[in-house]
Amino acid sequence: MEGYSNSYQNGTSARETEFQRLAQNIGTNIQKILQNVSSMQRMITQIGTPQDNTQLQNQLHQIQHYTGQLAKDSSKQLKELNNYPPEEALDPRQWKLQRERLQSDFTRALDNFQRAQRSAAQKEKDAIKKYKNHGGISQPPGGEDNLIDIEEGAERGQSKTQMMMEEEQNLEQLQERERAVRQLEADIGDVNQIFKDLAAMVHDQGEMVDSIEANVETASIRVNEGSDQLRQAERYQNKARRKKIILAIIGAIILAIIIGVIVHSARS
Repeated sequence: MEGYSNSYQNGTSARETEFQRLAQNIGTNIQKILQNVSSMQRMITQIGTPQDNTQLQNQLHQIQHYTGQLAKDSSKQLKELNNYPPEEALDPRQWKLQRERLQSDFTRALDNFQRAQRSAAQKEKDAIKKYKNHGGISQPPGGEDNLIDIEEGAERGQSKTQMMMEEEQNLEQLQERERAVRQLEADIGDVNQIFKDLAAMVHDQGEMVDSIEANVETASIRVNEGSDQLRQAERYQNKARRKKIILAIIGAIILAIIIGVIVHSARS
């Protein structure tokens, strides 16, 4: 029996350790998401400014993609944490408070992340529109004078070739930027799905917590009922004891009367 008790305690301790490991990982991911969002916001302010360049765009897209992966991992770990049997991991009320705190912190971090994503997508679209409207992609030159000498024609030809090369390069950058915006919009959709999963998780877990609290209250009621029954049994026992004492006293009195009557009769 003692071996079974030790084995159960060791199993409970292991489950509590796993529960805390998951909770700690989720908390760490939430902090990383918040830090990355701050970095994204600084980069977003530079979109469409002279500081806007390919390096900035790549850094923004990389940190945005990495943060999205952190959000997916955190959502998965929260599901694992919520499926963890609370009565085997921690005190149900403590488990509820820790779970709700992590879900609240994750929801807030996820909301900040999605706001940054939408801001980045809008700034990128504005930059692309501005780029197109203000001649970012050069247009073919107009008509040429009929009277130009050979040297001027050669210079214009060279200038036109260089212009076409720059236009091709600008077009590639523009296409890459548009692809990045489409990817960003897809990532925003992924975050929307995480929000939906989180809402369903909170709803399902709310029903489980209600069941846990009901079980705790039922157990408390049963304990109180047991205490009442013990007190009632004690009262019955005291009453029975008093009855025995009274009957013993009455019996002694009757016995004394009988003895008195016998003694009095013998003397007569």
